[in-house]
Amino acid sequence: MSTTSAARESGLLSRTADALARASARWVPDAFSIACILTFVTIAFALAVGGASPGECVRAWGAGFWELLSFSMQICLVIFAGYLLAVSPPVGRLLGALAALPRTPAQAVAWTALLSLVLCWLNWGMGLVASAMLVRIVARRQPGVDYRLLVAMAYLGMGATWHGGPSGSVPLLLATPDSFMIKAGLIDHPIPLRQTVLAPLNLALMAAVTLGLTAFAAMLHPKAGRAVAADPKALDALAAFEPPATPENATPAQRITHSGVLNRALGLMGLGYLALQAVSGLSLTLDTVNLLFLSLAVLLHPSPASILKAAEDAARPLHGVVLQFPLYAGIYGIIKGTALASALAAAFLSVATAKTFPFIVFVYSAVLNYWVPSGGAKWAIEAVYILDAARTLGVPVTRVAMAYAYGDMATNIVQPFWAIPLLGVARLEFRDILGYEILVFVVYATLMSAVLLVF
Repeated sequence: MSTTSAARESGLLSRTADALARASARWVPDAFSIACILTFVTIAFALAVGGASPGECVRAWGAGFWELLSFSMQICLVIFAGYLLAVSPPVGRLLGALAALPRTPAQAVAWTALLSLVLCWLNWGMGLVASAMLVRIVARRQPGVDYRLLVAMAYLGMGATWHGGPSGSVPLLLATPDSFMIKAGLIDHPIPLRQTVLAPLNLALMAAVTLGLTAFAAMLHPKAGRAVAADPKALDALAAFEPPATPENATPAQRITHSGVLNRALGLMGLGYLALQAVSGLSLTLDTVNLLFLSLAVLLHPSPASILKAAEDAARPLHGVVLQFPLYAGIYGIIKGTALASALAAAFLSVATAKTFPFIVFVYSAVLNYWVPSGGAKWAIEAVYILDAARTLGVPVTRVAMAYAYGDMATNIVQPFWAIPLLGVARLEFRDILGYEILVFVVYATLMSAVLLVF
């Protein structure tokens, strides 16, 4: 392709994205309302398709309401520990050094996309917060960068890599010995990460997605003069986390709170425990991953006072999990406790073969994720009948789980739920970045569909 034609194509992409970003608006209600609607829709299906009575539905709903209690806390800790680690001073300095590497606005956008994809693959809680911090740093260092595109690319990891990495909810659930899937008999034994996110095919696919979307991000940047700069007020709002200073004439209690001895000793003990476990064969589960990131966060903060300050901010995004997960557990209870699970499994079997089933799961997961933007909670709803259908067709659990994970990520990129923390600090609306995200979604969904149908 010639330089002229490449520039023309890049300009067309950026103009298309710009038009979509200006024209798009949100039509989806809040996540809690969606959870309520889905509860009553599930009851309606259980009555009409599953042959259940209203009383049976209510009893099944109540019996399942607390089924995901431990899982809810584990997901809260993914967000919480990731946030604490992302705002620790050493990580902040590292992000500052990384943000200084790009030399042009297009490079800055591509670099932000790359870091978002890599960080969210490692730990999506950390990646989501660290990406917001990158926006602040990069936008100040590159005033010519298109601010909307920069924010859109900082959200990329939540739509393309997180569920294919070591903090992915479903792969970690499969690896957890006491998960609800084992208790319900959906799987016979824990499935280690080396068979899911650390399998060669997934690693190669995540590498291809990361490199491909990074290059695509650079192509989307508009020419000089067409870029939309950041509002100075938005940049002022993107303040860096600052650990609290030790008070003058500090009391003994205050000196303890502002000393780093306790938290560093605790963080080292957590890492030491994991090292001892690794000697005898450490299995990565939700609990071990959370302990790893929480220990690192506690270790890297300068004092307990710094951790407590960061913890107040880290707790704010957790309300959605606390409020919604019991409702999703209730939906799981209805599906499991009535004949609805068998009816839904039969629906899958009527349209799928062993070859096409992973692709169908990918599409189904992507569609439902737009309405239930939570990988783990949605899996609790779907696992009962999806794994039943997979068993009948002879499709391996690992293949189904990864197809589900890819679909779950796909519509994250065009769904505002997980972008709310980033958009809140960036002072943008989701419609400002949605045009760019739609283009990324098309590229990502096309690639994943081809892989699932071929391999």
